[in-house]
Amino acid sequence: MASDIHPSAVVDPDARLADGVSIGPFCVVGAGVSLGPDVKLLSHVVVEGDTTIGARTIIYPFASIGHIPQDKKFQGEKSRLEIGADNTIREYVTMNPGTEGGGLVTRIGNHGLFLAGCHIAHDCIVGDHVILVNYATLAGHVVVGDYAIVGGLSGVHQFVRIGAHAMIGGATGVDQDVIPYGLVVGERGHLAGLNLVGLKRRGFEREQIHALRDAVRGLFAAEGQMATRIEELSKTAPEKSLVADLIEFLTGASDRKILKPKQPDGL
Repeated sequence: MASDIHPSAVVDPDARLADGVSIGPFCVVGAGVSLGPDVKLLSHVVVEGDTTIGARTIIYPFASIGHIPQDKKFQGEKSRLEIGADNTIREYVTMNPGTEGGGLVTRIGNHGLFLAGCHIAHDCIVGDHVILVNYATLAGHVVVGDYAIVGGLSGVHQFVRIGAHAMIGGATGVDQDVIPYGLVVGERGHLAGLNLVGLKRRGFEREQIHALRDAVRGLFAAEGQMATRIEELSKTAPEKSLVADLIEFLTGASDRKILKPKQPDGL
């Protein structure tokens, strides 16, 4: 079966296209690219460099695949990007080839799922059935084992190894190796005080800000229960005040807990 190339796509004559390749509107495919059987580039996809993409991989709009590494040490040396079969690469994903300092190859396995905005840097080695959730980032030289999952907005430091079947929770920074089958959860945000600069910029009076600060410190005190403190504070809070706004928020319907300071009395 011949390839299906949209008239608006730009495909270099030296690109190698297997049977059943589909290249959608406004895609760009460079001279060194090799697309395996039934690969699909939906639209606005750019594939450049010495890049091989395995059979049945589908790439969504605005992905940038195979452009030169984002590494100041890169001097134009010939390097490549190898992507296996049956991968799904979603919108705005970026994958870069290797560098001389890392073996001159970036290699992606089979059956991977790379959600929107993910980045795989130079010289990474990614196994089979790996999932990178939205905006997960692998720095250079990272090794990811089979079936590992990297949560959304997580960043993996260069040269880190993530073992097979490991799970990295969302918004987690990883700067050391992760054992196979391990679960890694980064420190989540904690309440560090009030947005005093913002309050001043909005023109709130000093007395209101001080009253709010005292209320917050009392609410998150180490002793007693917060529900009791909220009830007591609601009896004395002036109407249409910052403290009243705080009470309204705390007593409103929510499926989540209230973010607290890292340490009791830490405000």
